[in-house]
Amino acid sequence: MSEQVVIVGFGPVAARLVDELLPAVRAGHVGLTVVGEEAEAAYNRVLVADLGVGRTTADALALSDAAALVAEGVDVRLGVRVRRVDRARQQVLLSGGDSVHYDRLVFATGSRPVIPNLTGINPDPTSPVLPAGVTALRDLRDADVLRRAVDGGKRVVVLGGGVLGLETALAAAEEGATVTVVHNGPHPLGRNIDRGGGAVLAAGLRRCGVRMAGNARSTGVEHNAPDGGFSALLLDDGSAIDGDLLVISCGVRPRTELAEGCGLSTGAGILVDHRLRAHHEPHIFAVGDCAEVRCPDPDCSACRNATGPSGLVGPGWRQAEWLAEYLTLLASGLSEEAGVLPELPAEKPGVIVLKARGMNLAVAGDNSADPWDEEMLTAGAVDGRPRLQVAQWADPEHGRYVKMTTRGGVLEGLVAVGMPRTAAELVGLFERSAELPADRSLLLRLDGADQPAASSGADRAVTVCRCAGVAGGTIADAVAGGCSTVGEVSKSTRAGTGCGGCHDDIRGLIEKHFSPAAA
Repeated sequence: MSEQVVIVGFGPVAARLVDELLPAVRAGHVGLTVVGEEAEAAYNRVLVADLGVGRTTADALALSDAAALVAEGVDVRLGVRVRRVDRARQQVLLSGGDSVHYDRLVFATGSRPVIPNLTGINPDPTSPVLPAGVTALRDLRDADVLRRAVDGGKRVVVLGGGVLGLETALAAAEEGATVTVVHNGPHPLGRNIDRGGGAVLAAGLRRCGVRMAGNARSTGVEHNAPDGGFSALLLDDGSAIDGDLLVISCGVRPRTELAEGCGLSTGAGILVDHRLRAHHEPHIFAVGDCAEVRCPDPDCSACRNATGPSGLVGPGWRQAEWLAEYLTLLASGLSEEAGVLPELPAEKPGVIVLKARGMNLAVAGDNSADPWDEEMLTAGAVDGRPRLQVAQWADPEHGRYVKMTTRGGVLEGLVAVGMPRTAAELVGLFERSAELPADRSLLLRLDGADQPAASSGADRAVTVCRCAGVAGGTIADAVAGGCSTVGEVSKSTRAGTGCGGCHDDIRGLIEKHFSPAAA
C-alpha cells in the first residue's frame, strides 16, 4: 500500500520535490498531492522582474506542467488554500471544504514580502492590501503591472536596496523607465557589502541610469494619480519622491502561519532537524524558504550559530532532492536504509551576484573588516587559529573595487565590483575553500587589458549554475547534443532555472560551440 504524501505550496522548491518523487509515484510507492494557492503551476518567481520588463515569457518561467503531472498520477490542486492542518487525524483541510489525508506532510509554503508600515498602505501581515500603483513584484500579475509601467516609460520607485530590488531597478532602467532606488543607510546592499564596495556599487548604478536616494526613511505614500493610484513616496525629512509605480522590495518573511496554527515549533521559519523533520513530529517536514534547520539538541555544534532560511533557491532545491530520497525510502518500506541515509549537508554561505549591462558584482561571506581594524582582524585568532587578513584594491573612477578577507590564506569574505573575471575566480575559490595565491595581485590582473578574451566554460568542472549545481561540462555536452538556446539548455540540465545570473555564461558556451561552424 502506498504512502500518502501531501505537499502544501507549489513554488520552485515544491516543484523540484514533486519531480524527484515521480519515480516513486510511478512505482506505486507514493500517492502524491500538491496544493497551490495560485491558479498557475510552479514558476520561477526569482525572474518575475525579467518578465515585467519584457525579457522573458511566462512560458519560459514555468517549472511544472500541471496536466503532465496529473497524467503521471499526481493529484494537483491549484487555486486552493489550506485552511488548517489537523495533526491528530493527519488531515489537511482545504478552502473548498474537503480534506486530504496524509502519511507524510511537507510544508513548502515559501515566504511572503515584507510590507513596511507606511501611511496609505494596509500592511496586513498575512494578506497585505496594496493600493493601485504599488506592487511587491512576487507573482505573474505583479509582472503585468511592471510591464505596463516600463512600456509606458513611467517613473518607477523601488523601495529597498537589496539584490532583488537592484535587479528590478537595473532591468527597468535598461528598458526605458525612469527609476529611483530608495534605501536606508549610506549605500545599497547594506547588510552584505562593506562601505568601499557599497560606494562603488552606488556610483555604478547611477552610471547605469538608476537614481539613488540613500540614507532615506520612508513614512507614507500619496495617492494623487488620476486613477487614485500611487503618486509619491513620502520621506521623514518632509521630501517626496514622485513616481507612477512603487515597487516594494524590503525582503521576505517565511510563511509559518499554518505550521504555527497546528502547534509546530517555529523561529524565523518552521523549525526542522537535519532530516528536515518538524520538531517532535515525525510525519511532518518543511523545505525551502519556510524551513529553518535548527535541531532540538542544545549541544549540536552545527546549530549553535545557525541562521534562519537563506531565501535562496539553490539550498531549497538541494533540500527537496534529499527529502525526496528519504521519503522514497520510507514509502518503499526501507526504513533502515532511510535511518542511515547521511543527513543533509550544511549549506555554505551564499554568494550574491548582480549582473547587468555595465554592472558586475559578486559578494560573499563576511567582508566587514577593514585592513587596519586590529580588533576585528584578531577576533577569533585563538588556539593557533590564524588572524584575518584583508587585501583591498579600489579604482572608483573606473567603477572597480576588490576586497579579499582571508584566514590562513582561505577566503572568508569577498567583494568584487566591475571586475568580472576576478569575481568569477574569487567565487570559485570561495566555494571550494581553496587557498589564494600568496600574491593577491595576480587575481586582479585577470581583468587587465593585456589578458586574452575570456573563454566561457574553459574548465568543464567549474560550476556555472550555482543554484542547480550544474558544471560547465554538463552544459557543453547539452549544447553539443543539440541545445541551441538558454531555454533548451535549462530544460535539459536545469541550469539557469534559478536566479538567472548564469544566463550570460550559458549563452557564452552556446556561442563558443557554434562559432566554428559560423566561421
